[in-house]
Amino acid sequence: MPKENSRAATISGLALAGTGLSHFVAPGFYEGMTKAAFPTDTRKYVYINGAIESALGLGLAAPKTRKLAKFGVLGYLLYLAGSAVRNR
Repeated sequence: MPKENSRAATISGLALAGTGLSHFVAPGFYEGMTKAAFPTDTRKYVYINGAIESALGLGLAAPKTRKLAKFGVLGYLLYLAGSAVRNR
């Protein structure tokens, strides 16, 4: 069973990294979603979020960094939620 979990975690991590990279390819797609949490300098935050998601995704994909990356994902979700609440 651990191999199956590892494979799923690797695939999920790579998918998150791909999503993060897509922020740089098509930033306009993410601006509407990002504007609620980051109403000023939205494009800048699209790129920042893309970089964070890319790094976290690669961290999740690699077994040696997966545990640390899980804490990073939790921190990232708190950062997004805090920004959304602050800019309501």
